[in-house]
Amino acid sequence: MEKIPMTPRGLSALEKELKQLKSVERPAIIRAIAEAREHGDLSENAEYHSAREKQGFIEGRIKELEGVISLAEVIDPAKMNGGTIRFGATVTLIDEDTEEERRYQIVGEHEADIENGLLNVRSPLARALIGKEEGDSVEVRTPGGTRDYEVAAVSYQ
Repeated sequence: MEKIPMTPRGLSALEKELKQLKSVERPAIIRAIAEAREHGDLSENAEYHSAREKQGFIEGRIKELEGVISLAEVIDPAKMNGGTIRFGATVTLIDEDTEEERRYQIVGEHEADIENGLLNVRSPLARALIGKEEGDSVEVRTPGGTRDYEVAAVSYQ
């Protein structure tokens, strides 16, 4: 299986979610199923069917998280340096059309959150940025058209 690149912060968040599911969510849903069973006829028991459906979701998510964590390749950006953009880099970009400045950190797909500036390493923008340096121009094809950015700064934190 292919290793999944991830920052220490991303791995920690996944481990925290897994712990929450196993120690809080799973026991709560087991209690809810037991309680729903006590109400009698299961064929017409909406609470029972709802709880079983939620249990399926929780068990699926637990298996998914365990799989991702087992394949995680933790890369600590704090131990990296240099001016070339690669996984873990925090990049400040300037949109060449609007002069708008944006800042992103290139992270693994399971920790990506574009609203918080965490850019999926497999996204078109991240793929275009990999290997570039401060001062370079980058052309990115997006569903909304082609965008041009200037790399204003590269850092590793």
